[in-house]
Amino acid sequence: MEPHQQDNPSAESAINKTADLPVNAETSSLGDAVNYWLMKSEPDTYGIDDLAREITTLWDGIRNYQARNFMRSMQPGDRAFFYHSNVKTPGIVGLMEVVETALVDPSQFDAQSPYFDPTADPEKPRWHCAKLRYLRHFPQLLSLDLLKEQFSAEQLGVVKRGNRLSILPVPQDTAQRLLILLEQG
Repeated sequence: MEPHQQDNPSAESAINKTADLPVNAETSSLGDAVNYWLMKSEPDTYGIDDLAREITTLWDGIRNYQARNFMRSMQPGDRAFFYHSNVKTPGIVGLMEVVETALVDPSQFDAQSPYFDPTADPEKPRWHCAKLRYLRHFPQLLSLDLLKEQFSAEQLGVVKRGNRLSILPVPQDTAQRLLILLEQG
């Protein structure tokens, strides 16, 4: 992922609107049912602290078709667990909210980007991204080892051996259990 900082003059008011909602609310700030996702990023490339500083970002650079299709399924108001990957202790560190979906991924056309796709056509873009907003850090990282103890591969795809997808759906009951575990620290 190669996030792009977004100028969003209403970000503070939007954060304040969601700050009063319980984290495990069954509906989004838009009043729709919330779907949950797990989204991975390497913290030395882009971590939860970067998102907290920028408030919103484009989650771009996804070049796996299955992960892209998961992103296409997202709806504004959905929540995503921010997962730090490729570190000594990988795990869930925070929570984000999907703000916009079906945005054209600009990195596919940028020859200087590591996510440049020379076959991408501006008239019919191949890659899309979503805009996400920071909601919060969790008190403590929920490590992959602990996730493996608590969840099966059917309940939480990130624990499946060999899974390398950077975006995964999280079933509602699993999301609620994750939120409880994350609050317990």
